[in-house]
Amino acid sequence: MTNVLIVGSGPTGLTLAIELARRGVDLRIVERSPEHPGGVRGKGLQPRTQEVFDDLGVIDEIVATGSAYPPIRSYQDGQVVWEGRMDEVKPVTDGEPYPNLVMQPQWRTEQILRDRLAELGHQVELGAEVTDFEQDADGVTVTLSTGETVRCAYLVGADGGRSTVRKRLGVGFVGETFDSERMLLADVKVRGLDRDHWHIWGDMVAKELRVSLCPLPGTDVFQLVTTLDSLDDVTDVEVDEIVWRSEYRVNIRMADRFRVGRVFLAGDAAHVHSPAGGQGLNTGVQDAYNLGWKLASGNERLIDTYEYERMGIAEHVLGLSTRLLRDRDLNRGDETKQLGLAYYGSPLSVGERGGERLGTLFAEQRGTHFLLLADTSQEYGEQIKVVPPLPGQEGVMLVRPDGYIGYHGDEAGLSAYLSGFGIAAPLASASR
Repeated sequence: MTNVLIVGSGPTGLTLAIELARRGVDLRIVERSPEHPGGVRGKGLQPRTQEVFDDLGVIDEIVATGSAYPPIRSYQDGQVVWEGRMDEVKPVTDGEPYPNLVMQPQWRTEQILRDRLAELGHQVELGAEVTDFEQDADGVTVTLSTGETVRCAYLVGADGGRSTVRKRLGVGFVGETFDSERMLLADVKVRGLDRDHWHIWGDMVAKELRVSLCPLPGTDVFQLVTTLDSLDDVTDVEVDEIVWRSEYRVNIRMADRFRVGRVFLAGDAAHVHSPAGGQGLNTGVQDAYNLGWKLASGNERLIDTYEYERMGIAEHVLGLSTRLLRDRDLNRGDETKQLGLAYYGSPLSVGERGGERLGTLFAEQRGTHFLLLADTSQEYGEQIKVVPPLPGQEGVMLVRPDGYIGYHGDEAGLSAYLSGFGIAAPLASASR
């Protein structure tokens, strides 16, 4: 029996597959499309997502083939009326090894993730759509469009905003569709524009942006976003070719459950955002990063925290992206980087700093283990790596595999915390 069947091979599904594969979990990942999708689509990788990709072993390729966001040049009546940046470029620090947004076409992000998954021995199964499933106390029986029936312990729907898995579960998708916010998204080849700027036409004072053309790194295309059906108002640009296009309406919705029994929702299947602030793809990646190590543990108490933790985050991020859409402000601050997100109040968060991102010791965190910051005489198994405490640290801190502090307190209380979630307790006292 397959342990986990992942439906959907976007960044969310691929991140989950990699996280499970590197832990030796038996998995399959299926995709209803007959071929891997093209199109730039989501192009901004936030600093927190880059930290995740560092841990998963893909950050070098992401950075090498991506780029910083170019400065913006705004035009009105054929004249340049404003130049600036979305946000301030910040230096690398110990607490922020990836402080700046990276531009990377989604098709390439997915390609890099697929290559990493292949290194771990797994491939996406194309042309395999979930048509039905039934779950019981022991697992989920899934029917695919290929005629195959798959038995799995867990099913994860990462199959987008029109998720078949969510619809089959009967889970509500609460929110709004803005019919007035119709957009054309396309990848185009143009003449008459330099590739050193992100070019925008509209009234920057009134925050009415009609046309945006952004050059994509490592390509000869620009990403076009417009509320118009054509570029007729942009007289100094000639479109040579439309490589890919899609029309969409702004949707802002969230599922009212992220888990029903042995079936989970993640990414756009659980929450869809406006494009403002570049939050959607990044939130989905972190859904997967949260869920993966918990599913691999097999511990029901751990697995059950996924819905609590990620629903709270999704609600917060939806509020942020909706506000940015309404304000129509291109400036971006630290709030979009997702570095300040935390799991306060979670059953997994104990102690003063419980639930916070650790924000340091990134090299020590890489891998599938927990990290214990402690001056201890106890020996712990391979599941927990022990390092010295931080300067001025009181008590011990146990950092989860996803980089958040789970336990912060006296070491005497750590054993109960570990055993409660099926994590290895201390083996024995070690002689000093």
